[in-house]
Amino acid sequence: MHLVYNALFLLAAIKWGDWKRWREYYPTILFFLVGDLLKNLLFHDYWIWTYQETMFAKNILINHTFITLLIMFVSYPATTLIYLGHFPEKNWRKLIWIGLWVSLYVIVEYINLKYLHLIKHHHGWTIHWSFLFNLVMFPMLRLHQKHPLIAWGLSIIWIIFLLIMFPIPLKYIK
Repeated sequence: MHLVYNALFLLAAIKWGDWKRWREYYPTILFFLVGDLLKNLLFHDYWIWTYQETMFAKNILINHTFITLLIMFVSYPATTLIYLGHFPEKNWRKLIWIGLWVSLYVIVEYINLKYLHLIKHHHGWTIHWSFLFNLVMFPMLRLHQKHPLIAWGLSIIWIIFLLIMFPIPLKYIK
């Protein structure tokens, strides 16, 4: 099913992504990827959520690492090309646009969690935390596009907050 989701993201990016300005979005795509890579590194032996394949491609997407790499290299760039490529100028439309993307990500996660069993939450992570995470992530992507150093600084604060809320026992840090 993860292949289907990523294919849909790719098709959406082909149709609605702002490919003419992809170089402008490239640093933010890397910022998005680095954030997820850092989460995967820090929580490698103490996951707060994991992906699994339950329907299609079980032989290809054999574990969380393969699935998360697929998501990072297909869905995240696709999201960025569409999200930033169509970011509105008016304040009220900005809020609606951010809300739309937060809702999309949370709804997909909820379906994957409750019905398709493609994701599991661990160590106190819940769909409410995912909502908050997305509520921070989407404005942060826009902030990174406009003011990357501020976005990096705020991201470090956000990471520290998450590490306080979801402390990793020292025995899991290598």
